[in-house]
Amino acid sequence: MQKVIVICGPTASGKTSLSIELAKKIKGEIISADSMQIYKEMDIGTAKPTEEEKQGIKHYLLDFVSPEERYSVADYQKEAKKAIEEILAKGKTPIIVGGTGLYVDSLIYEIEYPNIEFDETYRKQLEERVEKEGLEKLYQEAAKIDPLAIEKISQKDEKRILRILEIYQATGKTKTEQERLSRKNPIPYDYQVYALKWDRELLYERINKRVDIMLEQGLIEEVESVWKKYDHFPTAMQGLGYKEVVEFLEDKVTKEEMIEKIKMETRRYAKRQMTWFRKNKQTIWLSGEAKVEDNLQVIINNFENE
Repeated sequence: MQKVIVICGPTASGKTSLSIELAKKIKGEIISADSMQIYKEMDIGTAKPTEEEKQGIKHYLLDFVSPEERYSVADYQKEAKKAIEEILAKGKTPIIVGGTGLYVDSLIYEIEYPNIEFDETYRKQLEERVEKEGLEKLYQEAAKIDPLAIEKISQKDEKRILRILEIYQATGKTKTEQERLSRKNPIPYDYQVYALKWDRELLYERINKRVDIMLEQGLIEEVESVWKKYDHFPTAMQGLGYKEVVEFLEDKVTKEEMIEKIKMETRRYAKRQMTWFRKNKQTIWLSGEAKVEDNLQVIINNFENE
């Protein structure tokens, strides 16, 4: 069975630099598993690696979806498998890198996402209800329908809350049931899964610093540009950092409140990511505080010896 390496973990944990160094050592190419880095024109707020950072390593599934398009896990799974095959055909090693647990799980557990025909009318009704009743009401409804799925997402994650309701309305089954039934599929690759673990306070310091750097790099200007360009509020703009800047642009919060909110929500997100990746029993944990060379050695030893 052909080997595919997975490097996951919370935001700001050092996945990008580790994966690029690894790719250079083992003739690898990188497939992103980040649900925000797929979007064009959204570079700063998604911490997308620059051409300089990539160091000539080919990256897949970055920067290819318009911010106004919907992009599902099923879409990701299909494109990622195609990229895996393309990399293997070159005699190279695919390295999946990212912090979107759903994307990672769709591959390592071969979860099947049925082609559900979504009812656009129902989606509009839900969006109107969010406007009138508030997202909290729909969050509570989703929690009653699928408590296991709701545990994994934020109370402010409108996209995924509505998705739980839509799947149930379209199929009569919960999202959790759909995933459990599909996990019986055979897994086509030998996935070697690693995750970076940090002392919580140190990780939070890294997150706070990263947000400051993003603002220096022009995060507000980037969000304003995307926000103005698309005449409706695209799904992409619900992303972490983007929705908080939009609140600031709409004069709903001060700049200081916006900055603090981005930092707080990013720290919360990192905590949820850690909870998610701890569930994956096959994960080998690496210390984020260790030297990159030491973590590389662990991955390369396993890769060569198995």
